[in-house]
Amino acid sequence: MTFPYSQQNADSRRRLETLVGRLSDEDLACTTDYGWTVGALLGHLAFWDQRMYVILNHWKANGFDDSPIDSMAVNDSLKMICHALEPRIAADLALFAAERIDKELEALTLEYVKQIEGHIEANGIQFRMNRALHRNGHLDDIEALLPQSE
Repeated sequence: MTFPYSQQNADSRRRLETLVGRLSDEDLACTTDYGWTVGALLGHLAFWDQRMYVILNHWKANGFDDSPIDSMAVNDSLKMICHALEPRIAADLALFAAERIDKELEALTLEYVKQIEGHIEANGIQFRMNRALHRNGHLDDIEALLPQSE
């Protein structure tokens, strides 16, 4: 089913695919002013999309729970791991995880989306069905670091 976030997710995934397709090894090693390399940021995106996929499937199998997370602590912990990943593997993981969660979200029924939205609202859960909101921020950061293509 097509949801309001579906097109934005697809657009951000295509943007990610295009970007990853043109990244050189030097590009993957570029560092943001907040200390993440491009490769590590791609690993970060892979983690957060994969987390959403796991939570969604857990909810479908076992019912809703809070799935609490301290995103600042997770990001601080994840930074070292993402920097240790081989950058091309991180890029591949970002593409895989983005496609996987987008397909899963697209397959939801309207009734189940309403249940998720109600659960999120009632419990203050961190769960974004619009994955583009997270992806595009980091894609903007990555693109700002790279030389403009001709």
